[in-house]
Amino acid sequence: MVTAELHRHIADELANNGYAIIDDFLEHEQALGLHQYALSLADQHWHQAAIGRAEQQAINTMVRRDRILWLSPTQPIEAAYLARMNALKLALNRELFMGLFDYECHLAHYPSGAFYKKHLDAFVGRSNRVLSTVAYLNPEWHDNDGGALVIYDDRDQVLQRVTPKLGRLVIFLSTQFVHEVERSFRDRFSVTGWFRVNASVSGIVDPPR
Repeated sequence: MVTAELHRHIADELANNGYAIIDDFLEHEQALGLHQYALSLADQHWHQAAIGRAEQQAINTMVRRDRILWLSPTQPIEAAYLARMNALKLALNRELFMGLFDYECHLAHYPSGAFYKKHLDAFVGRSNRVLSTVAYLNPEWHDNDGGALVIYDDRDQVLQRVTPKLGRLVIFLSTQFVHEVERSFRDRFSVTGWFRVNASVSGIVDPPR
């Protein structure tokens, strides 16, 4: 599927269902390159992920046990991924008039035994995150490796259970879908991010990450 068709397909899925699951969103070479890059990072580059935002952030390993590294355009391999997501942002604004302002994302590493319990990425009227994205970087991943993303409907029933296979993208409305990451039984890597609207004045993104 060419890029323009892919972007329209994602927009249609979001409009119809509120989420989209896209296999091979990342070409094999880019996804594998990001996987190798994540593996190459020294331990001091990773930080234990927290819950909450800004001054309310706190580390709670009973809720989540992943480690993260925020991406920036200063590293070429990170910049290439950010450019791809910027192109998607422009397409979604064109197709759905969403007013997406920017995109933030981090590498996420779930060591064996790590998980992230049920949560929402944003609450209506209390955050500028409107679309959540997860791009998976795991070659030769099998169901018994665990680490599935489970998305729930508004009746707390399982809507989708997504295997974190290499190159797959999941994108969904941040305020609508409770989700969790099941316990992983091997190292699991992804790029997790959020498209945001500008909920501030004077062109300053509020709140910061």
